[in-house]
Amino acid sequence: MAQEHTAPVHGEHEETYTGLNHRKMLMWAFLGSDCMFFGSLIATYLVYKGKSLSGAMPMDVFDIPVTSVSTFVLLISSMSMVLAYAALTRGNIKGFRIWMVSTAIMGSTFIGFQVYEFASFANYHVHFECSEIGEDIAQGKHVKPGDEHFFNKECIDENGLVKTDHHVDEKYGLKPQTNLFGTTFFTLTGFHGAHVTLGVVWLLSIFFLSFKRGIVTPEKNLDLDLAALYWHFVDVVWIVIFTVVYLFGVFPGY
Repeated sequence: MAQEHTAPVHGEHEETYTGLNHRKMLMWAFLGSDCMFFGSLIATYLVYKGKSLSGAMPMDVFDIPVTSVSTFVLLISSMSMVLAYAALTRGNIKGFRIWMVSTAIMGSTFIGFQVYEFASFANYHVHFECSEIGEDIAQGKHVKPGDEHFFNKECIDENGLVKTDHHVDEKYGLKPQTNLFGTTFFTLTGFHGAHVTLGVVWLLSIFFLSFKRGIVTPEKNLDLDLAALYWHFVDVVWIVIFTVVYLFGVFPGY
């Protein structure tokens, strides 16, 4: 009697010898390589951040309150992703869709904040009264490097005295080509923004696929599992960038 051979089923639960699904194993490998990639970008930023001889610096252009809000939005999106996953595992498709759209909206909001930030950096203006900055410097108060640069350039007359009736209004924007700080900063944050954008597209694709019967179900949740893993990774990377680049960047001498 001929023995019947059953072909292996390739699907949601196809596993490697490690016990992990093939696709999940590839995702972990990708995230590991991405960690090294972002680590090299952050290291490059730290090496070159203080080497710029001219142009705007972090203390000149960074707006920590605005960036803090965008960071909060991105972190909350991780919570909504967890809620979306939980809703799907319970079979609550409606709740899953609501939380997925919420996550995508918050990710898009974060991207919007970044676009706003980049535009404000590029169009940054130095504006002050010479007499006010002169008093701050005389009293030993901290003055932004850009303000001090233009104060020395525009507010001191040939006798070394402060022009008390003079004011400065100069464009002092930060772009990738401005200096080494600008190049490394925009490369690092730009690549992260690209990762978030890819994540938003991925989440929306899963959301729309959920309207097709049998595509996204509690039993077929691997796509969502991988997307959630990727999204949490992107959030963790941003926490590191926000701490190292933004928070430490505004400290004098860092």
